[in-house]
Amino acid sequence: MADEKQNDEKSLGRLAGIGLFYRQVISELRKVVWPTRKQLSTYTSVVLVFVAFIIAVVSLLDVVLTKIVFWVFG
Repeated sequence: MADEKQNDEKSLGRLAGIGLFYRQVISELRKVVWPTRKQLSTYTSVVLVFVAFIIAVVSLLDVVLTKIVFWVFG
């Protein structure tokens, strides 16, 4: 059964294969549960706050480690 499917796919032309691919992509995208505008803005806000927090932590570590290195090596 799987061999027959592979043979059918091989017998398709290049354009038919591309068409099949796009039909399958569209079919899968119809299954996606898309977020509402409110959910999207909430998720975006959470990501931006998290990124800002991580930037602050990394910057603080950079400043501390820089001061330590200059203290040790003069």
